[in-house]
Amino acid sequence: MKHQRGVALTGLILWGIVLILVAVLGMKVIPSVIEYYKIQNAIKAVVEKAKPEATVPELRASFDKFAQVDQLAFPSKNLDIFKNNRGLVVIEFAYDKKIPLFANASLLIEYKGTTAK
Repeated sequence: MKHQRGVALTGLILWGIVLILVAVLGMKVIPSVIEYYKIQNAIKAVVEKAKPEATVPELRASFDKFAQVDQLAFPSKNLDIFKNNRGLVVIEFAYDKKIPLFANASLLIEYKGTTAK
């Protein structure tokens, strides 16, 4: 007697639902992750471009220019700007992003970034 091989209809439907849920989650999370990397790249560019005598307002203005080009909704007032013990400019940031999934369920992602090495 031959045994049938293949996927049952219920298994196919179940995996289809799982794939759809993963795709929807990805579509909601990926823009947030892209925004984080844009902020990270902007603060690195600000530090690379900064002169040793640059002031905090000048650094914030420089970040705002990068944010305007990249269309970031992240304000420069949320940046922590200071000089480390070697006299190098360090910029840090941290924020939470709440992503609504469905009904009353949300996903909370805590982002942190720094230019310190």
